[in-house]
Amino acid sequence: MEEINNLLYQLVLVVTFVAAAAYIVFFISQNKRIRKIARVILLASGILQTLYIAFRFVLVGHTPITSHHEAVVFFAWATTWAYLSFRWRYTVKNFGTFVTVLIFSLLLVASFSSWEILPLVPALQSLWLPIHAGVSIIAYGFLSLAFCGGLMYLLLERELKSKKFGYFFARFPSLDALDQLNSHCLTAGFVFLTLGIVTGSIWARQAWGTYWHWDPKETWSLITWFLYLVQVHQRFTVGWRGKKAAVMAIVGFASVVFTLWGVTYLLGGVHSYAG
Repeated sequence: MEEINNLLYQLVLVVTFVAAAAYIVFFISQNKRIRKIARVILLASGILQTLYIAFRFVLVGHTPITSHHEAVVFFAWATTWAYLSFRWRYTVKNFGTFVTVLIFSLLLVASFSSWEILPLVPALQSLWLPIHAGVSIIAYGFLSLAFCGGLMYLLLERELKSKKFGYFFARFPSLDALDQLNSHCLTAGFVFLTLGIVTGSIWARQAWGTYWHWDPKETWSLITWFLYLVQVHQRFTVGWRGKKAAVMAIVGFASVVFTLWGVTYLLGGVHSYAG
């Protein structure tokens, strides 16, 4: 069973790599036929990622989101389907190239983590595990889209500011379209992030008798939530848009990454799976 599990993940890696390569070729050539092929391959990757998570669920007997490998795979899965759901409703020129490269990077990082299946500790043996952890990482998926959009915004804005309408100007959507993308992804991500904080607090009350006990990951999750709260407040109350919003999308995502990895390996705590 574990051998099948490993082979399935290797297939996920290969298919996602091909999708990323196809998107890069499209980005360079702007051949619409290649873009269609890249989309189909990314969809296949999303399906394979889902099958891998489902297979691992059967293998471990619980939601596979409690090790570093599993958490990062889930992060990649959430980003993949967040993008595919977004792409179903909106068209943002060449957005898929940046997102797919990020997805493959996450899966590659996960491949270097231990794939070992460990017994679930008593504190995690709860129905709140898939709810809290799942919702939180789905939030990370949407926020990673905002990060990609913010990066694209800054690259295009820099080119426009230099008055050299070259590589990015010909391939990126307008600054306004990228700003709207940031707004949609930020809103969806913040809603899920808030639900993650709330469900985590309820679970903590049941597990440890208190809603909050300032564990390092809890603290950094709260810091991340406040960073995005500032973005949402500034955008929808005082019209904070453009470059500031793009920069904050990148800063917020950096906090997400630190919460997921930095806290685990540098600060530890009861939420750590670093061993």
